[in-house]
Parts: sequence; structure tokens; C-alpha cells
Amino acid sequence: MEIKNVLVTGGGGFLGKAIVKKLVKKNLSVTSFSRNFYPDLENLGVLQIQGDLADKNAVAKAFRNIDSVFHVAAKPGIWGPFEEFFQANVTGTENVIFACLENKIKQLIYTSSPSVIFDENDMENVDESAPYPKKYLAPYPETKAMAEKKVISAAKKGLSTIIIRPHLIWGPEDNHMVPGIINRANKLKRVGRKDDLVDTIYVDNAADAHLLASQKLMENPLLSGNIYFVSQDEPVSKWEMADAFLDAAGLPPIRGHVSAKAAYIAGSIFEFIYTLFNIKKEPPITRFAAKELATSHWFNISRAKKDLGYYPKISTKEGLRKLKQWFSTGK
Repeated sequence: MEIKNVLVTGGGGFLGKAIVKKLVKKNLSVTSFSRNFYPDLENLGVLQIQGDLADKNAVAKAFRNIDSVFHVAAKPGIWGPFEEFFQANVTGTENVIFACLENKIKQLIYTSSPSVIFDENDMENVDESAPYPKKYLAPYPETKAMAEKKVISAAKKGLSTIIIRPHLIWGPEDNHMVPGIINRANKLKRVGRKDDLVDTIYVDNAADAHLLASQKLMENPLLSGNIYFVSQDEPVSKWEMADAFLDAAGLPPIRGHVSAKAAYIAGSIFEFIYTLFNIKKEPPITRFAAKELATSHWFNISRAKKDLGYYPKISTKEGLRKLKQWFSTGK
């Protein structure tokens, strides 16, 4: 069974484009399904189909004559109406699964997030057996968990799937995490203790994990339904990492500190005010962000190593060098 025609949802996004580039290098026929048109993808010779994941018919039509799907597109963030996250992350995934089954697509590689199992406590050396929590503090992890369950259910019904959970993706062209740190550089404060550790993953390593999942799933269909954490395999202090991002952008390190309790209380107050007055923009801090910033979260990637042959090719040091170069030259 051979794969020739591949579709990436969100192919113009940060991770999506990294996956697309690697697929193009393998001389595969690549289609991107996104809301927007991206000149970078046109330059790569990628067929672009504009559409909304919430449009079931548009998704089913776009998936015709496709062998493999990488479902990367999602609505990220820690603030916003639940319905918007549900439409993009749950309804969108339901439509992707329907289109895969309808078009008899050979496999679906789904991009999830470790936040789906975050229970507000330290998560250290956690593996894929960790359960979903009983409650969530934000719509993003809740809807991603709901979508993940849909993919697991689809695997039981015969769709060949693998779920990848990359943690804190970063690198050149990042349009989410690193810009968020840089834009708040003069307001940022360390939250909680200094010795907590987190996993991160350089964007090209995350893309490699997705391609390995596709390859290994073709070789071994018994992997279908599996979930894999992937990372740099090198837990780091989140504050040292944030300072490294700031340094790459030529900015000074974070100054100041607030306790975990104070940050959580502030998050509760901001959420109350922003909800009461229907303020759309993201609050300076939320309860979810406060808990995330005050805890360790790093994961055991032994399963990805064993089943997928995944090892991070680009070290954190090399990734930071590439990030600094991108800030300096735009390349």
C-alpha cells in the first residue's frame, strides 16, 4: 500500500507548513486545506483549497483522491467562547473523520496536545497511560480532549489513526508561543517556584514525528489508535527557556516574581471581569495559565522512540541558534 497524495489541514500554519515542506521534499503530491491562501505554499507547488473545517461537505469534497491526512489545524489559545473552540476543534475533527471514512482514506495522523491530560498538578515523566482530568480550566484543552476521543473512537471503527502530542512547539516562523512571550516581554513575571521543568519541541522535530507516524503506521497497522508524546527529550526550566527566547530576539531576561497563589487569584479576577463585561481580548492572566506556569509538565517519550523511531534531530541549542538567526535575518 503506497501513499502518493497527502492532505494537511492548516498547511499554512506554523507546524502545518513544516510538515508540508517535509512532504514536498519526499516528492509527494501535497494539498493544504485552510481558511486562507498562503503564497509560501504556492511557491512550494502545493495545491491549496480554501474552506472551513466546520463545513462537512467542503471537507469531504477536499479529501477526494487523498491517501493520507495530517489533521493539524485547530483553534489554539487560552481565552474565548467555548463554542468557537468546539466548532474548530471538535466539529472540525468530526468532519475530518467523516471525510476520511467517506473517501476510504488510508490513514489519519492527528495533532493533539499534552494539555488534554493536564489536571492542574505537576506532571513529571508522565506517559500515555495518564487519564483525562475530570474538569478543565480552559476551552482549548477540553475541546482537544473531546476531539482526541473522537479519533480514538474512529480507530476502533477501522480508520487507521495515530495521535501525536507535541509540547510547546517553537522555532523560526513561530506565530504563537514565542511572539506571545516577546510581545509581553516588559510585563512578564516568573510564576511559582524556579525549579519546575517543562518539555518543549523544535518545530522540525515535531514535523519529523508526524512523518514517522505516517510511515510506521503504514508498516505496522497495529499501531492504529496509539497516542504518542514527542519532545526535545530534554526537560528544561520554563523560565530559562523563556529567557533564551528573549535573548534570541535581543531582549533582556524576565524580571520579577509572583507566587502561584497570587497568579491564580489574579487569573480568577481577570476571568470574572472579562466575562462580566464581555471583553474579547485575552486577559493578562487566566486560572489555566497560572496553573500551567506554576507546575512542571514533562513527558516520557519512550513509546515514540520504540514504535516510531522518533529522536529529536535538532537539539535545543541548535534550535535556539536557528531562532536567533531568523530574528536577525528573517531566514
